[in-house]
Amino acid sequence: MTTADASPAATDTSAVTRATPAIGPTLVIGATGTTGSRTVARLTAAGHAVKAASRKGTPVAGAEPVRFDWYDSGTHAAALDGVDRVHVIPPVGDPDPAAVVLPFLRRARAVGVRRAVLLSASSIPKGGPAVGQVHQALPGIFDEWAVLRPSWFMQNFTGGHLHARSIRADGVIRTAAGTGRVGFVDADDIAAVAAHALTDVQAANTDLVLTGPEALSHDDIAAIVTEVTGRPVVHQPLSYEELRDRLAALMPEEFAAMLAGMDRAIAEGAEDRVTDSVRRATGRPARGFRAVAERELRPGR
Repeated sequence: MTTADASPAATDTSAVTRATPAIGPTLVIGATGTTGSRTVARLTAAGHAVKAASRKGTPVAGAEPVRFDWYDSGTHAAALDGVDRVHVIPPVGDPDPAAVVLPFLRRARAVGVRRAVLLSASSIPKGGPAVGQVHQALPGIFDEWAVLRPSWFMQNFTGGHLHARSIRADGVIRTAAGTGRVGFVDADDIAAVAAHALTDVQAANTDLVLTGPEALSHDDIAAIVTEVTGRPVVHQPLSYEELRDRLAALMPEEFAAMLAGMDRAIAEGAEDRVTDSVRRATGRPARGFRAVAERELRPGR
């Protein structure tokens, strides 16, 4: 569900209005990614000290850049130095992220990190595959924690995701989701909730399923993108096997099978739900897909 960056909402500080007056630096892993960049922007705009971690230590406005590689433990000590809390975005495309994430989290707790906020997914329950194993272990490592389980990103259709690229290149969205509906969520809303979870006086100590305000099929998404951009876009249904094989040409076969399986679950109704978690965390309703499409896809932007 991760995508390329879009412009973060750097001036919106509403996401941290219930924040602790003085906390130590927050380490944001994946600080140049879709949600990480937005989370950094919200925290720094509200005056919080942030260490922005990425594989190249890329400069991020208002934050201290730090090089971080999940698979190079030699980069972990400097990233954790002086940190009070950490926003954990697991390595993308790894079918077993727990193997690298859990040792890092235990190390973080041992050096004094008090709170951890994990980015998971609505499709992966506690104890489930991949990051579900990290979710299950997190409360046993930290007294203060939260797990964010967003639905599929709206930015999958506007940024650098396969869907967005196929929309631009071919006017097609290819899925194995059939007519199944999804409560697609804006990455800005995910970041707003993350900022709260990191800085609120009271830790959430729970998992939060994050969705937009309505459940939409991929045919609905294609219709909205067509209306906003003026370019025809259609949804092309694939079988599970067809999607798995297409993805396997781009990523490890095990991960491709997992992603294709998530689409099959959508077809069976697993993601046909909406929650009010964004409103409860931020005090405002989640944004709908049409508003995001207008913001990010309208010609001339």
